[in-house]
Amino acid sequence: MKEIICAGFGGQGVLITGMILAYCSMRKGEHFTWYPSYGSEMRGGTANCNVKISEEEIASPYAKHLDILLSMNDVAIGKFEPRMKPGATLFANSSLLSEDRVFRPDINVVKVPASQIAAELHNPRGTNIVMLGALCQTTGLYEKEFMKESIDEYFAKKGKVNPGNSLCFDAGVQAVLEA
Repeated sequence: MKEIICAGFGGQGVLITGMILAYCSMRKGEHFTWYPSYGSEMRGGTANCNVKISEEEIASPYAKHLDILLSMNDVAIGKFEPRMKPGATLFANSSLLSEDRVFRPDINVVKVPASQIAAELHNPRGTNIVMLGALCQTTGLYEKEFMKESIDEYFAKKGKVNPGNSLCFDAGVQAVLEA
């Protein structure tokens, strides 16, 4: 079982990021849970979601011992890093990290300047998609083409087609390869 938390501020797409992971799991026929948590502030307030993915049935949607933390900001790291298993992987949007941020020595940290990359691609709302590209490249949770297709399909079902998402995903993959 994989326990994942996607976290950041409202408006950064963290809930959608978790929904996309759940959608990929559904397409693969895996068991999954998606459990959102957000403040009443919405945009600007804190937001996160717990995602669990498993070949077997899942008893609880709550992620206690994280395999993956996808963090869009410093606040989320401070809140959820203590729940990470030793050897787990933390994906940090380095565009929004404080310079003096210290990470636990027993976890793997992947820094991705996701906000900067998305802005350079003229798709600032694609920051979360950049992070998904980095996650896919690093973890191998899903094949890259499968995840890209899933992202496009997820948004198409909502009537939203954005070719920039594919560029953001590829840039996230490339950021990991160049690091």
